[in-house]
Amino acid sequence: MLSKGNSSPQVCVSNLIRMTRGEVPFSRVKGLDPRHFSRPALTEKEPLMADIEWLIETYEPRVDVKNIDLEDLAAKAGDFAVRATLDVKGGIT
Repeated sequence: MLSKGNSSPQVCVSNLIRMTRGEVPFSRVKGLDPRHFSRPALTEKEPLMADIEWLIETYEPRVDVKNIDLEDLAAKAGDFAVRATLDVKGGIT
């Protein structure tokens, strides 16, 4: 948690994409499907990107998803970074 600014849309989106499904007791579908991460390497990016977009659109109504990009950090190791371009109501982030 941050000392302040926890309610900003950017922080909420960041927290959403760090959760796995089943982690939140009373909202079991909140978070990313863990099957994306159980593969030896992230070979198909489209299902994960669609899951990220659904998650953001469902649980963070203050933003519109413009673009999602997955950047490989380590070849064939399954490490990646998510870069989401969001249209925040009142500005662009």
